[in-house]
Amino acid sequence: MASTLLFPIDDIDLTTTICGKTEIDGYLPQSGHMRMLDRIIWFSESGTSCLGDRKIRPDEFWVAGHIPGRPLFPGVLMIEAAAQLSSCAHTRLGRTKGFLGFTRCDDVAFRGMIVPGDTLLLLSHEIEFNRRRFISKAQGLVGGKLVFEATITGMAI
Repeated sequence: MASTLLFPIDDIDLTTTICGKTEIDGYLPQSGHMRMLDRIIWFSESGTSCLGDRKIRPDEFWVAGHIPGRPLFPGVLMIEAAAQLSSCAHTRLGRTKGFLGFTRCDDVAFRGMIVPGDTLLLLSHEIEFNRRRFISKAQGLVGGKLVFEATITGMAI
């Protein structure tokens, strides 16, 4: 597993919003409690790498039940957030039409906890593409610390 970031982020203005919730709605069918992205901050010139984020709120549906008294953002939702960011990048490139389903998750490592009040910074970099499928590497950071990484495969359905 990588111990370095998928791409350098030092020169990216993290206050920029390229896609807000309205634009993200154009890329993703997930909504309400299941939308795991707040905004997209940056796309590479090729469009195959992107950076987004999600603020973890204390009023989210999982807080009361995912470790009462010590809420921890569930790992499966970390992966879902990364899959959604990867799907946005892939959809934005316009190479496939329709819903992109999440089909695989490999090489997952959880390296830290995420709690209400944290902002999860998400990195995605596409490593393979064909007409029906894409594979992306993804990472999550909180406070500059790598908290998870995974390889995500999606497919046009």
